[in-house]
Amino acid sequence: MPSSHPSWICCQIGAREHYAIPRSIHRHQQLASLITDAWVPARSPLHLIPHPALNSLKERFHLGLSGAAIDHHTVDSLRFELSQRLHHTAPWPRIMARNAWFQRYARTQLKSLVARLQPSSASARPVLFTYSYAGLDLLRFAKEQGWYTVLGQIDPGTVEADIVCQEHQRHPHLAPQHTAPPSDYWHQWHEECRLADQIMVNSAWSKQALQTLGIPDSKLQVVPLAYDPPSPSQTFERSYPDRFTSDRPLRVLFLGQVILRKGIAAVIEAAKLLRDRPIEFWIVGSLGITPPQDAPQNLYWMGAVPRSQVKKYYQDADLFLFPTLSDGFGLTQLEAQAWKLPIIASRFCGEVVKDQTNGLLLPEVSGEAIADTLCFCLQHPEQLQHWANHTVDLTHFSLDQLYQRLQAFTLDLA
Repeated sequence: MPSSHPSWICCQIGAREHYAIPRSIHRHQQLASLITDAWVPARSPLHLIPHPALNSLKERFHLGLSGAAIDHHTVDSLRFELSQRLHHTAPWPRIMARNAWFQRYARTQLKSLVARLQPSSASARPVLFTYSYAGLDLLRFAKEQGWYTVLGQIDPGTVEADIVCQEHQRHPHLAPQHTAPPSDYWHQWHEECRLADQIMVNSAWSKQALQTLGIPDSKLQVVPLAYDPPSPSQTFERSYPDRFTSDRPLRVLFLGQVILRKGIAAVIEAAKLLRDRPIEFWIVGSLGITPPQDAPQNLYWMGAVPRSQVKKYYQDADLFLFPTLSDGFGLTQLEAQAWKLPIIASRFCGEVVKDQTNGLLLPEVSGEAIADTLCFCLQHPEQLQHWANHTVDLTHFSLDQLYQRLQAFTLDLA
């Protein structure tokens, strides 16, 4: 490991961002350890068990981390999840219990790293990276050792929570079971923000939200998500008809969590307004709402689909609709662009859409605004082709670019 650069320890629950942070650091031989809850390589016997509950667990692995030091507690993680299910723990208590369990385990692993991570100079001071909401004890431990600390903020915090709460109050019939995070959840998060030397956010929207909460600008750095486009997407060609008809309607894709935060209520309203136009809405993802009984027939509820089938929807759609009320970034935007799919997005997410270049930015998240924008697309299929031909340069979101941005966190260590 190069002595001129600090070692990084990355702590994360799950396969968030497909392990992009540790992968980018490992490429440059600076990853001391990835500490995670579960790690299931191809040789794991878990792959021999054909059970739907294990499908997501089987994705806890990445070849890009071959040869890296991986500390995990997969068996105990399975025990924890089983115990929570058997006790029918409510969602938020389960989330907080999982975060606490992981931090107890990760702290033990951090203790074992102290001796071999003694820095030879200030510029070689180890860097602890941990994601928000599951890092308070880890940040405390790292500060005790004199390590540098970086908090990966996954969303706009309480600003987003307030937006979500208001949306649920407006549409209680769509998601009547909504519960807000408990106060202890936010108290711990504010402590995380206070302790972290730097806070990494994924968009200007997130940075703006955290600034309104009093977090100093000097602590905040915008680092977009990283994405590796699939090889077949590089030669994919997209075309559009001269006009859209009932036989060849405009196919609009909404893909991801089907929840109120993602703007699904506005999508339903737009579909109602456009029920007599040649347009189809494909709703792909796990349902977090109850579809209304008066939902128009141009809404197609596809449900959750295997990861291997997602590309089919990107290929066959004409537009990607991302009317989120708040997102730390929205990785699906990059996935859509990889397949040259134009995007209609809100302004409350990562900066992928350049208005009138590769898609359109909504003036507001409402059924009327979405319907007006889609009417323009119905009338101008040639504009869709133009946007498809001017997709964003995805090298801007590469792992190498991510690594270069991460180095900015350690510039003041010299």
